[in-house]
Order: sequence, then C-alpha cells, then structure tokens
Amino acid sequence: MGTQRTLCTLLVLLLLYVSGRAYKFDMFKQNLEPQEGDVRLFGSQNISEGRVEVYHDGKWGTVCDDNWDMTEAQVVCRQLNFPGAKSVVIGKDYGQAPGPIWLDDINCKGTEKQLTTCVFKNWGETDCSHKEDVGVVCETGSIDTAISSSIHSLDHSISLSDDLGKIFDSGNDCDFRIIVRSPTGNKLDDGTLQMVETTICAHKVILSNSPLLKASVGIDNITVNISLSCQPHFTSFIRYLYTRKMDVTLSSALCLHQMASNFGIKQLKEDIGRLFSEILPDDSTFEKQVSLYQYAVDTEDLILEENSIRYLAWNFENFTMSPAWTGISAELLGALLTRSDVVVSDEYFVLQSVESWISEMGNSTSLKTQADLLSHIRFPMIPAEKLFEMESSSRLFSAHKNLYFENILKAFQFNVLLFGNLTNPKYNKQNADYQPRIYTAEPWSAVIDLSNIRDQYRQPIRYNNRFNGYDYRQSYTYGQSNNKFFRTPALKSLLFKDKIMNWRAYILQSQYECSNYGLRCESVPMARLVNENQVNLDSNILFRNQLLVMCNGKYVCQVQSFKSYMAPITTNGTQAPSYPCPDDKYTYRFVVRPEYV
Repeated sequence: MGTQRTLCTLLVLLLLYVSGRAYKFDMFKQNLEPQEGDVRLFGSQNISEGRVEVYHDGKWGTVCDDNWDMTEAQVVCRQLNFPGAKSVVIGKDYGQAPGPIWLDDINCKGTEKQLTTCVFKNWGETDCSHKEDVGVVCETGSIDTAISSSIHSLDHSISLSDDLGKIFDSGNDCDFRIIVRSPTGNKLDDGTLQMVETTICAHKVILSNSPLLKASVGIDNITVNISLSCQPHFTSFIRYLYTRKMDVTLSSALCLHQMASNFGIKQLKEDIGRLFSEILPDDSTFEKQVSLYQYAVDTEDLILEENSIRYLAWNFENFTMSPAWTGISAELLGALLTRSDVVVSDEYFVLQSVESWISEMGNSTSLKTQADLLSHIRFPMIPAEKLFEMESSSRLFSAHKNLYFENILKAFQFNVLLFGNLTNPKYNKQNADYQPRIYTAEPWSAVIDLSNIRDQYRQPIRYNNRFNGYDYRQSYTYGQSNNKFFRTPALKSLLFKDKIMNWRAYILQSQYECSNYGLRCESVPMARLVNENQVNLDSNILFRNQLLVMCNGKYVCQVQSFKSYMAPITTNGTQAPSYPCPDDKYTYRFVVRPEYV
C-alpha cells in the first residue's frame, strides 16, 4: 500500500511539468567522425574480433583476404591498441558489408603503426567479392576473462530506488524524450554522416537533478550524439539517475565514465574511475595504460590521470621496454620525469631511456623539447663512475654539449663538495636534481620473497658488492626468509662512500611475530626496516625509505612509505593495494632512500 502511494505521488509530480522546446547535446564530439586510415572490427559482439574495415574517403570499406596473414593481423590489432593478434578469420559471416572493398593484396612488414602504411594496390582496386572479406581475432591478455566475468555493483541507492527503477522501466507518463544518435562512420550522398538513433523516454522530475541534461520547464526533449560503441550503455546510464545503482563491467566502464563526465554525475565518475585500476596491470604492452592516461587528460579527470601515470612511474622499466614506449607523447614523458616516485634501477637508466626515446623520434622532436626533457634528468643522482663515461657513451652529448657539461659538473660537485662549499644559487639542495627517485639497484635495496616456503630455513649467504669503487661485504640472509640484513652507504655521494649503514628488513606476518620483537603492530602483515648503526648520523641526512610490493614478480602494485621504521602492507587479503594482484603472490623490496636536507 505504501509503495502504491509513493508511485502515485511521483506520477502526480511528473504531470506538473509542461512540454516545450528541444535541446541538442553533442556528446563526445571529438569521437564522432572517424579519421582517414582508421580501422575497426565489425560484426561481432566480442570487442576483440570482427571483420576488418578501413576508413577512406568518408566511407568504411573491407579488406580482401588475398595475401593476408598474421603479419597484417598484428598491425591491425596493435593499431586498435590490443597487445597483438590471435588468429586470422577467413570465410566467416560478420553480416552485410555494404561498403566497398578498399584493400587487396596488402603486404606488411609487421612494424607499421597503421594498416594503410603497408604496401597494397590502389584504393578500391580488387578482383575480390565480399565473401573474401578478412577478419581477425586480437589478443587481449587476461582482459577477455575480466570483461566476461567481472561485474562491479555500484550502489548509492535510497529507499525509493527500486520504485523509481520500475517507473523508468515502464515508461508510464514520461514527459521528456532523449534522442540518442550515433554515426555509423559512413557518409550519405549529401556529405552528412549516416546516423542510427534510438529514443529513451524519461521524467523531468528525476532528470532535473542533473542540470546538464537540460530537463527543465520549457524543454521537452534533447538530442544526444554519442559514439556507436557507447550507445548500448546509455539506457543503463539514464536508469542510474533514477536508482543510483548499476552493474558495471570493464567493457562498459569507459563509456559510462564518459557519460558521467559529460553530464556532471561526479559520484558515478569517481566510482567508475576507481575501476580502471583493475585494468591497468592487465596489458603488458602498456597501450591501454597510455590510452587511459590520455583519455584522463582529455576529460580533465585528475584522479584517473594520477592513477594512470602513477602506475607508469612505479613500473617505469617495464614501460620503457614495451611496444608503447616509442609512441608516447613528449608531454607524458615530461610528466613522468618530474616525479620522484619513479621506480628504476638508477638515474643513469632514466637518462638512457630518455636518450633512446629522443633518438627514436628523430627530427619530429625539436631541440628545445629534447633539452626540456633532458633538464629533468637528476644528474647528481647518477652513479659517479657513469659520469666519467657519459661523453663517449651518450647518444645526444654532441647535440646538447653545454647542457651535459653543466649538469655533469653539478653532479661531480655534489659527489666531492656536497653543498657546504657551493655558493652558486643554482646548487640549491631543495632542487629536484638532488632528490632521489626510488632506486632499486644494489646496494640500495633488498628483496624478501615469501612465496617460496622451501626457502624458509636456509644458510647465511654472503657476497661482494661495489658502490662507486668501494668494495665491501653486503647482504647476509639469516635463518627464516622473513628477515634480511644488508648494507648501504649513508648517501649517494662519494663523500659518504665509507660511511656504511647497516639495515635489517623484516616481514612480520602475525601479531605473535610482532610481539617477539617487542612491537605492537596495528595490522599484519607489517614491514619493518631498521637502521642498526650505533653511531649518530649526519643530522642533514634524512631517510625516506620505501617498500615496494611486487605482484608475481611482474609489476609493482603498491609503494608504501616507512614511518618510525614500520610500513603496513596492503594486500588483497587486508586492504586493497593500489593495483590488484589476482594470485596474492607478493615479493617485497625494501628501498633505502637517503636525502640531504
């Protein structure tokens, strides 16, 4: 009885609104019209499979299967930001193909970034019929499984949510039409885009809470232009405005995030943005991570932008060795180089990576842009022995001789004078040049791997290591594998090469283990990194040590700072790490990070 009264009340409110003029909303305008040379997979419900179609002269057309093999398929899949191709499909019916056959006898090397840069006959020159249209199935890593099985329920509902959902589903007494139009990619004879459209009937009293939908008095309909791939999800988006709850899959997340962003639904935008963290580790090619970063910049989503670039920073070395590396923008590279949370073996690796990127880009990168990127290299943090080799080993030394000389001088002065005798204002210890990133090369880090129980009891191991020409004994592993002893210099400067710091690293997995060390752990597991030196340190040296949590030895899923020698470990079993680790197999790397303050 109460529910019926509620429904009646809502319907009365709905009828209070009068009809009026229409309003047009061009959503995702930048994505509406395809560009020359674009490719798509058409005719399959699976986003990674379909008939290969190419956009040329304002129309989508197909590709003949003559001379087509996995090499060409790889080019198509990488152009679509998939890791690679799984198979070629010949003879499968993907539905009617009304357009022309654009390409025939195509021959690719496999390194092309666009299919249309491969060798082929002239556009439209073919002896094929549409029965010979070729299709492909692209690799998606573990994303296929995630898309099909991973459903995330977002629920911000109120007591009347289910009733409001029934009103939307029924369409009874709706007074506001939303005309959803999507371009097919083809053009009509008059040159305009061919569109498909659908209509959703809604209620002003509900949508008036979302001002950007223009559901106000005097307006009785709007037209929304939206990409064809997102059209199936628009009804779910409007229904969310009634119920404030919805199920989101990873395949629908991007479209729903775009809708929430464009229509100002902040809570939905933020919630879906958090789901993207589950996608980030899935692509070893880093194409999706780069695409998400660029999308975040375009939509001005600062949370998603930070989430994407942080993953790239934490996994910098893998990123530099991925297919996506040479295709990134100077803006993205510059944004990475300004960060101190870049996880890398040492600063020399950063320099080599930037030099490699600049060399790969060739003349497309101006000397000014090159200098701007090189200026973000923290030369004082480069190991001293590498500084001596730089003039002969650097690819760009001759093109930027003054920049290199000035920064190498700054680095040498840091190593032999530090800041005490430097009066030049450019040598300011607060400058980012003197602040370390997260360097993992020996002797600055040690690893504890608890995934192999057989190593729980083992004999002490001792081996030699060198730092800036100084030879000393380092890294003893005692007894149980949950603790490790290692040594580092006090600072990344030759002035401190003989001042050795003794460190003890622990992974405490239970409150019992914590109590054995006289500790009370707020949560477990807990990491502990203790300086065992008896002598006082230089008061100007501050240790900002970090714990890296590695998932399956493949990627960094969490970076945690130590406070009072302790760092809580976030895992799937306790608090969620920044990026998920499906198998809960973790490796812990303790990083000593001294800074002169």
